[in-house]
Amino acid sequence: AIWHRYLGKERKLSGPDKKDSMRGSLLGPSFSDEHIQAALMAKSIQFERLDGRELARKVATHIAGGAVVGWFQGRMEYGPRALGSRSILGDPRNSEMQSRMNLKIKYRESFRPFAPVIKEDSLSDWFELDRPSPYMLLVANVADSRLRKESNDSRGFDLLKSLRSEIPAVTHVDNSARLQTINRETNELYYDLLCEFEKQTECPVLINTSFNVRGEPIVCSPEDALECFLNTEIDFLAIGSFLLSKTESQRDAARKPAERGLPLD
Repeated sequence: AIWHRYLGKERKLSGPDKKDSMRGSLLGPSFSDEHIQAALMAKSIQFERLDGRELARKVATHIAGGAVVGWFQGRMEYGPRALGSRSILGDPRNSEMQSRMNLKIKYRESFRPFAPVIKEDSLSDWFELDRPSPYMLLVANVADSRLRKESNDSRGFDLLKSLRSEIPAVTHVDNSARLQTINRETNELYYDLLCEFEKQTECPVLINTSFNVRGEPIVCSPEDALECFLNTEIDFLAIGSFLLSKTESQRDAARKPAERGLPLD
């Protein structure tokens, strides 16, 4: 930033292939499966242990079925946004998902928009953007072919209930979205999850929001992830090689927003 903004020097992509050498800004800590398993066993939590392909398949199936999934994989992102290592994921085709994730998981206003993540090689089919957006910094309109053309006279909060596109949960009221693109070179497992979701639904897009609740930072450690999972209405947690399903007793024990010191919306 100093080099470019204050010294006026040219920004150059590094490396012989002129690609983004930050590789997704995944510069934070990672945790071994042994560490994660010890954290799970310390809380006597049941889990499945799966290889990467099966984990992606099962998580995609749960999301397609309407579940919300906490996604904790690899090195943590360095920066203000979740980019596929510490994320909460949902189905963007589900018109109820925006309100549900805001009110039941993030504990914030129901109108707040969520960002989509999309396979980089599917970008032009779904959004009016001619370049990758690996850091969720660019805003683009949903492609015209994906919009719903029905006349809509709704106003105010009622606009949130209108089906503006094929992916209403990530389409803002002006048909825009602040999106992230992902490729296999940057984050292989995250990309494979999108591929699996597309295979099951013909949609290469997911809701991606940061793995935290309002007033708390993005989770860093397995212990942080378990705390957030157990105290919100997240349905499943994919953490390392392990997949956890929330039991009814865990749902009943989850602290409500007021108990977390958060006012109700």
